[in-house]
Amino acid sequence: MAELSFPLPDLGEGLIEATILEWLVEVGEHVERNQPLVEVETTKSSLELPSPQTGVVVRTHGGPGETIEVGETLVVFEVPDDTAGIIGTVPKDEKPKRRVRLNVDLDD
Repeated sequence: MAELSFPLPDLGEGLIEATILEWLVEVGEHVERNQPLVEVETTKSSLELPSPQTGVVVRTHGGPGETIEVGETLVVFEVPDDTAGIIGTVPKDEKPKRRVRLNVDLDD
């Protein structure tokens, strides 16, 4: 198993920090990718941050009311060694399949 940190992401519009409102997961809990992790508040709005991956929560940083700066570790996950460097998947660039429609007169 390997540990993988998830830093507070850039939330846009020049925001450099966020205040933790509520943790939605607990240490030791297994989480799925895109599962809500934490509710944070910025000077612009409050929002839930989803998990970037599947894993077990090893540590959370900051409690309700505490401010975390962009780039600081927010949560640490324990993940299998073979997925430690992979977050999400890259979609394949495939052409959409088209159905061929033939106009055939069956009376002939």
